[in-house]
Amino acid sequence: MTVSDGTGPILHADEWLLAVDKPSGLLSVPGIGPEKADCLVARLQGAFPGVRIVHRLDRDTSGAIVLARDAETHRALSMAFEARAVEKEYEALVAGHVAADAGTVDLPLRKEALGSARQIVHRTEGKPSRTDYAVVERGCDGDGLAWTRVRLTPFTGRSHQLRVHMLALGHAILGDELYADGAARSARPRLCLHARRLAFTHPRTGKRVEFVAETPF
Repeated sequence: MTVSDGTGPILHADEWLLAVDKPSGLLSVPGIGPEKADCLVARLQGAFPGVRIVHRLDRDTSGAIVLARDAETHRALSMAFEARAVEKEYEALVAGHVAADAGTVDLPLRKEALGSARQIVHRTEGKPSRTDYAVVERGCDGDGLAWTRVRLTPFTGRSHQLRVHMLALGHAILGDELYADGAARSARPRLCLHARRLAFTHPRTGKRVEFVAETPF
């Protein structure tokens, strides 16, 4: 099922919640100013009145996102995310060949400066942040740009966590206009970061559910 206004495929819909494959370039919620009013929630309101956001994906990150259709489900899902009871898996293309087949980035993060969109690693003032990664494949573009496809599992949900952790590892995410430079920034027409999988206990049925949005890059 796809909503006709470009929201993206509906992965799951029942009377309590939705799971949607959000496209890259679409805000999860409205931003500041009328030019940023268009967003996932606004587009879904017509088909699903009262739908409300539970968690967010960055504008340029695509993939699986869950929304609640009533206040009780919203409260239960929000608590599940806060308690880290939701399994989250992302996929990314990063610049260069990651040396280790798997590993952990455990680096605290904070805003670069007041009002800045960028996050930085800061050993003393940053909030604890952890990401596990596993290499899926390594490759090379025709122009010689080496890249690695990685699966990323965040254990915390800091702003831009995956983007900054991959950068700290020495492998910026391809197409990242905020953190990548040079060839890595221009190598792809979009940010190559995708929320591939969400899994949790359905708050109203008690059954384990899993939603997978196949990676488009």
